[in-house]
Amino acid sequence: MADRTETEKRNLEKELAAAVRGEVSFAAADRALMTMDASNYRRVPRAVVAPRDAGDVAAALRVCREHGVPVVPRGGGTSIAGQATGVGVVLDFTRHMRRIVSLDPAARTAVVQPGVILDDLRAAAGAHGLTFGPDPSTHSRCTLGGMIGNNSCGSHSVAWGTTADSVRELELLTYGGEQVRAGRGTDRTGAPTGLPPRLRDGVKALVDAELALLRTGYPDLPRRISGYALDALLPEAGTDLARALTGSEGTLGVLTEATVRLVETPAARALAVLGYPDESAAAEAAHTLLPHQPMTVEGMAADLVGGAAGLPKGGAWLFVEMGGGSPGEATARAEALCRAAAADGATDHTLVTDPAGQRALWRIREDASGTATRLSDGSEAWPGWEDCAVPPARLGPYLRDFRALLTQHGLRGTPYGHFGDGCIHIRIDFDLLTAPGIRRFREFSYDLGELVVAHGGSLSGEHGDGQARAELLPKMYGPELVGVFERFKSLWDPAAGLNPGMLVRPARLDENLRFELLPERPVPVEFGYPHDNGDFSAAVRRCVGVAKCRNAATGPGSTDVMCPSFRATGEEQHSTRGRARLLHEMLAGEVITDGWQSPEVRDALDLCLSCKGCRSDCPVGVDMATYKAEFLHHHYEGRLRPAAHYSMGRLPQWLRAAAPAAPALNALARTPLAAVAKRLGGIAPERPIPQLATETFTRWWWRRRKQAARAGAPAGGRTVILWPDTFTNHLSPEVGRSAVRVLEAAGLRPLLPPTAPLRRPGGALPQPGLPRLRRHRPLCCGLTYVSTGQLDQARAEMRRTVEILSPLLRDGHPLVVLEPSCAAALRTDLPELLPDDPRAAQLASSVRTFAQALEELAPDWQPPRIDRPVTGQTHCHQHAVLGDAADRRLRERAGLTGRLTGGCCGLAGNFGFEAGHYDVSVACAEDQLLPAVREAPEGTEVLADGFSCRTQLDQLGDRPGRHLAEVLAEALGEETSGEEDEGT
Repeated sequence: MADRTETEKRNLEKELAAAVRGEVSFAAADRALMTMDASNYRRVPRAVVAPRDAGDVAAALRVCREHGVPVVPRGGGTSIAGQATGVGVVLDFTRHMRRIVSLDPAARTAVVQPGVILDDLRAAAGAHGLTFGPDPSTHSRCTLGGMIGNNSCGSHSVAWGTTADSVRELELLTYGGEQVRAGRGTDRTGAPTGLPPRLRDGVKALVDAELALLRTGYPDLPRRISGYALDALLPEAGTDLARALTGSEGTLGVLTEATVRLVETPAARALAVLGYPDESAAAEAAHTLLPHQPMTVEGMAADLVGGAAGLPKGGAWLFVEMGGGSPGEATARAEALCRAAAADGATDHTLVTDPAGQRALWRIREDASGTATRLSDGSEAWPGWEDCAVPPARLGPYLRDFRALLTQHGLRGTPYGHFGDGCIHIRIDFDLLTAPGIRRFREFSYDLGELVVAHGGSLSGEHGDGQARAELLPKMYGPELVGVFERFKSLWDPAAGLNPGMLVRPARLDENLRFELLPERPVPVEFGYPHDNGDFSAAVRRCVGVAKCRNAATGPGSTDVMCPSFRATGEEQHSTRGRARLLHEMLAGEVITDGWQSPEVRDALDLCLSCKGCRSDCPVGVDMATYKAEFLHHHYEGRLRPAAHYSMGRLPQWLRAAAPAAPALNALARTPLAAVAKRLGGIAPERPIPQLATETFTRWWWRRRKQAARAGAPAGGRTVILWPDTFTNHLSPEVGRSAVRVLEAAGLRPLLPPTAPLRRPGGALPQPGLPRLRRHRPLCCGLTYVSTGQLDQARAEMRRTVEILSPLLRDGHPLVVLEPSCAAALRTDLPELLPDDPRAAQLASSVRTFAQALEELAPDWQPPRIDRPVTGQTHCHQHAVLGDAADRRLRERAGLTGRLTGGCCGLAGNFGFEAGHYDVSVACAEDQLLPAVREAPEGTEVLADGFSCRTQLDQLGDRPGRHLAEVLAEALGEETSGEEDEGT
């Protein structure tokens, strides 16, 4: 039997590869990437096909039909009900079939392939003052094909409706290979146009036989997404076959092209945020705002967004967007709405008219699908009842009953969503890991289905039924209408080859759960994973598939970092979600079978820059840099590592040893011997070797200290411990010298940390930074060891650092770190690798960036006025871990105007220096950093606080970058204390 199965697999693979011009993969890694969408469900496909055109789709369907293999069309994989998962061949439309075929501004239509990203269509239409109306929160990565399959909506549905309202014509292929061109209207026989004879006759006969049921069996509400929309085939509805097929979840045909309607966008928008005492009050008020013709009426409560900046007073809020032909008109309409809302129970409001402020508030709403997966106490919450909808006027009573049902079942969740359309999103803390928890999930689902129907609602109001709700469709429609759904499916797909188990004859809602194969007990790991109770599986489960990491373009004003490798390659395996999927499958052990030794996971993590961007930009806080370090530790445990791990992972050791011979080594780096050294060290041949400092920062420091002592210079000001990181010490000592200059000008007393325990025989602590301690090796944050997964060495370095620094930190001395990546390592990696040492947490909390130290410790100091525009990039680790608010305020006080870009420079410590990474490294730099520097006018100051960022600029650009400390020190002018003679 096994031999027969293997033979069938080989034959299927051979025939698909011969028939399809696009990629065909049966590889474990590619299959693992497609096992899940953004739902609770998981299925393992046999293969993944990336068709290049409709001909490829037809060829793949033919081969699969001949082998009796089902087919699952898939877009961005952000479906929440499981309909983008399947056991057959997955058609991935995101790789090739993503072209906007045409756009007609006069007709306000566009012709698109199924893999077109919504934001790409909106950008193209925006050039003509148009847009595509439906805009789900995943607009930066969801596809038009997926939106049509699920009949997606979005926050603007009160103005522009669902995707079905924006579909004009669909071109599809059935599993049997028949071509369909579905539109609106009938042919001379009264059948829907665009159907081949078999389907034409069958569909007409079915509709004619069930006219009464189709006229009476559907609830009347704006967000009725569940089931097949067969009422769109009624004569009085215009016999709209395209509308009837929208929302069919790939169960009837495979979409190859669509003609969609575009709408005119208002010239200006104003956002009114209305505060209400509680969620019920906001829900009761939402439908009363509809007569004002708002563009959005979105609701959120304090348990989701409490404490967010910019919100008015209240326990719940409605985000109501008003449009107008001018800013004045939009503002006037918003003000009128606020007055009406105040008279009807709103307790406060905020009116936001500037686009940046509006984007900041909308981001809270758009990230909710991820942030809602973690409750305030850190508990996990899951979809499953993500988007049921009721008539808008019944939303208040429904929400009260819904909350009561949660309490009855001992469950918790945070409702939010499209209050103006009566559609509620929620993630609930289901226990989907144990049998009793799964039983409760099933029982609650049945009870909630009955509650939704009792309020005249729809089981799905946006994301479709999939596996999550299809089992409950008889509750909503009754068995007779569900029977019509089954007959309709059989007409289109008699072999049941398209997305089986969805919508009709569905799998049970508690089958195929994604957690079934995960380890029951936590696996042994090195990091503490404090936000996941030390459980690596729980950390990996954070990725629920919303795929914000698949955003291939950065919008205006964006400072996001995640995910540079995906933007450089466009490959799912190089996205944060893709890597999390592979780690999930590694733990499950079914598709990825080698555990920590998996080459599939290793290869996917190879292009992870460890930028930490996902730690802050991912709505659920996936921390792939940490997961990568964990994996590399186990993968290479007891094995030979790549050469780069020895050369660059142990960089602090090599630089200490090389310091005395820096001039000679710099000279050798300019000879042919450098190529040999790079090859032996696993360093990219395209990369020049950075020059070593002929005088390290610490050596300069001690020499300066001695001179100051001989001169009897008084020491004053609050003491700060200045961390001499490896990069500053050996490669950029000018940054350290500049920082000393500025800190002293601000009235602070910077001292270097000791390099050995500060204990005299009597136990007293001497003054820090004494020259007699220079004979010991410097302290280290462990960054390079962490990034290469050498966690035993990292922990040893960190323990020594904690041991030596803890006496000083108990005295309240802040630790000022100039290199953002080292500051991030001390702030996060150190306490997470030493979770049982309370001194580690104390050290982490003492870390300050250069700007934070000045703002906190010298609040009255006025920096020199520079009055110059700036460009450059906020260091990715600073963005993700430390924040840059203090830097922005310091720049403003110094007259350094303008904003820094987001993204990652692409060098990212050792990443860009490793052989095989050069092209991706350059592509990351070209994403935001290099274009911003090139476009900056002459005289603009290029800021780059990280050594990697400055090195990337030096090697790829023609304008060097400087640390903010260097810029401020230069503006202070010449020193007058005679220190110029010290070689500073």
